[in-house]
Amino acid sequence: MLIIAGALSLLIWLYLFAAHGHFWRIGRILAGKPAVLVAPARIAVVIPARDEVDVVGRAVTSLLNQGGGHSIQVFLVDDGSSDSTAQAASEGAEKAGKSDMLTVIQGLALVPGWSGKLWAIKQGVETARVLDPDFFLFTDADIQHAPDSVATLVAIAQAGGYDLASFMVRLECSTFAERMLIPAFVFFFLKLYPPAWVADPRRTMAGAAGGSILIRPQALERAGGIDSIRGEVIDDCALARQVKASGGKVWLGLTPETRSIRSYGSFVGIGRMISRGAFNQLHHSIWMLLLAVAGLTAAYLMPPLLVIFSHRMAPALLGAAAWLLMSCCFLPTVRFYRLFPLWATALPVIAIFYMGASVHSALRYWTGRGGQWKGRIQDPAHSPPTDKSGLSAAEAKDESGRHS
Repeated sequence: MLIIAGALSLLIWLYLFAAHGHFWRIGRILAGKPAVLVAPARIAVVIPARDEVDVVGRAVTSLLNQGGGHSIQVFLVDDGSSDSTAQAASEGAEKAGKSDMLTVIQGLALVPGWSGKLWAIKQGVETARVLDPDFFLFTDADIQHAPDSVATLVAIAQAGGYDLASFMVRLECSTFAERMLIPAFVFFFLKLYPPAWVADPRRTMAGAAGGSILIRPQALERAGGIDSIRGEVIDDCALARQVKASGGKVWLGLTPETRSIRSYGSFVGIGRMISRGAFNQLHHSIWMLLLAVAGLTAAYLMPPLLVIFSHRMAPALLGAAAWLLMSCCFLPTVRFYRLFPLWATALPVIAIFYMGASVHSALRYWTGRGGQWKGRIQDPAHSPPTDKSGLSAAEAKDESGRHS
């Protein structure tokens, strides 16, 4: 039985190493410096922002200081912030000396059936259409863009004929908890959405990273607009699926310089971030959850258990081989985050945390708190009643507590 368990784990990692789109070879998907500019483009940047006073100014400044010869106009949608988000955004534009390139939109009350972020993006898109842009750029209020960030995405889209081009930005990785969990978050994301398969028009696989998504307006319209994904929790990948399903081409990669300036800090903060969408990713299925736990156990936990506790040579060797392949796959992501290589061997321990976060995500969903973010429940088990502002009763309670 132990030999069978060891052989299964090894077969899993042989497959992931050799046949799963080479997702772990992140050097192939790093967004480099932009190629020769094909054509200057008009870019309408849409930023949904809710209580982002600490970070939004730097995000706006970085966008207005972009190189590459493109015309950039930023549309920031203030989604009911209780702080000075709009003022901080305006100050960021002033710092760049380009106040005329920022439009601040006061968001309307949330409409039932919409996630807060997507409702804000929809309003930004509708306002920005007057520019007749060549591309929309959907980005978050906590993303500090490298000076060539937008030019790189435009060059990728133009050179490859992509309708949607997105890269996962470098996430904050300073605290012990972040060093332990953030590289694995990126690794697991790329395993779920192998970029080579995402870019392959023969495959249905589609994925995107919400921090930085460049999309052609025509492709957005063909995909049904933001309305087609209005209630999605994992909205970035949902948008990519809609674009690809409607005949569009999609590209997904990594960027080493554009980064998130939001710090999750502790294990609790990162756990909440993972729990927000984990059970939604499993389609709210108890069977998918059990299958995911079983798969994580076979792939990540079985190899070290066999190495440490098996008293027979064959199972221990099979476990060691699987653990070695696992570490080799994880090592490029560890190096991307400039961590000591031995972190690559810690993936089994890290996987336990992700298993727990997935179960926690299911529990929050079943108790009516699924997808909670900034006082809003975005993944309810049942459609809750809403008040006249468009908030559910639970959300309204959270809002009143936040303002009191």
